[in-house]
Amino acid sequence: MTDDKTPAESADLSALSDLCTPWCIHVVATLRIADHIATGATDIKTLARSAECDADFLQRVLRHLVGKGVFTEPAPGQFALNQAALEVERFGLNLDGIGGRIAHAWGTLLTAVRTGKPAYHERFGLPFWEDLQAHSDIAASFDTLMGPEGHGTPDPEVLLTGGWEEVKTVVDVGGGTGALLAEILRAHPQIQGTLVDFPGTVARAEVLLREAGVRERVRTVGQSFFDRLPAGADLYVLKSILNDWPNQEAQLILIRCAEAARPGGRIVILGGVVADDSVSSLLTPEMVLLGGKERPLTEFQELARSAGLTLLTSGRLPSGHFAVECRPI
Repeated sequence: MTDDKTPAESADLSALSDLCTPWCIHVVATLRIADHIATGATDIKTLARSAECDADFLQRVLRHLVGKGVFTEPAPGQFALNQAALEVERFGLNLDGIGGRIAHAWGTLLTAVRTGKPAYHERFGLPFWEDLQAHSDIAASFDTLMGPEGHGTPDPEVLLTGGWEEVKTVVDVGGGTGALLAEILRAHPQIQGTLVDFPGTVARAEVLLREAGVRERVRTVGQSFFDRLPAGADLYVLKSILNDWPNQEAQLILIRCAEAARPGGRIVILGGVVADDSVSSLLTPEMVLLGGKERPLTEFQELARSAGLTLLTSGRLPSGHFAVECRPI
């Protein structure tokens, strides 16, 4: 019997299962090789001294990456940056920070698939969020990855219906260090804001809020969003939150929003919900770290209804991001 597939139609399992290149990229990110080259350390011996590592091993790593299109070697033992190398530092790949947590968490995928639950604790001893609370340096690198440094300045236009005239108060639920809330307040000077996140995270928001010129209009609340939220605001924003959680926890977050928004507030969900005809990312770091997932709109509607919310509308913002607006029932 012959195989009907041609080589072009067959998957290259060797390439797909190769862990060499990803780990090499993590290593050069951790050693800040691109930064050292940018400051003039281009020959391998100087580069190894600057990075405090072994020159022979580093050269092998760099030559492997040159073959993959990351860095160039214009002369033997001399390394230079290309566009791919310049981008290495931007993606949170440093193994000493959140990049190490994400990389090693993939080793727990087998348990997650067998149980349907995240197994992050197998590798790090604590569930993901508890681990961040226990390690402030890792939490800070996570905030950097999630904030403007990692993703650019957030788009403040988050409403699908109506205007901002009736919005006087906004609560950013799980808003990290306040990048999105700061942009909303900068765009709409009449609004007062509340930033809700873990105490250590909102403490790190001080600098960003002051630099944005909105600190005097922001109340910071250090708490979990599983606890009762500040009540009575006109708008509650959940950005990139629901995709981090399984259904039970996502439902509780929505319940807390519904409780706080009654009787007349709105809830806007950015991220974690996709149009029914969209192809969502089925396998994501959120699944491995937290057991989270993206939800098609129909599935989200059922979850929202069970939490005491009704769907007002859904659609794409001018930025192109898919958003959902709800009100308490």
